[in-house]
Amino acid sequence: MKAILKYSAVLLGLTASASALAHAPFCECTAPDADTIRCVGGFSDGSAAPGVTLDVMSAADHKVLIPGKLGADSSLTFKRPAEDFYILFDVGPGYQVEVEPSEIKGS
Repeated sequence: MKAILKYSAVLLGLTASASALAHAPFCECTAPDADTIRCVGGFSDGSAAPGVTLDVMSAADHKVLIPGKLGADSSLTFKRPAEDFYILFDVGPGYQVEVEPSEIKGS
């Protein structure tokens, strides 16, 4: 009986780990023009992410320059900041994606 319980606990742990990996967040940003950035966020299993926090942060002091949440289409469009910045897609503790300006397609 003890072996069955131990085996069940191991299976449960593996299932939870695989489930967490299947829902890894991603964020892709593009620059349709020199002044505008559009980011789309979601999860690796194809799930959308409407309402999830996406903030534009100061590279110098890590303060929020532009607070935001993804819209119904899991995207957010904003004006490019004049100062150095990065984008923080924050799904929750341990599930954050940072996008550096050099990673923005079309920049």
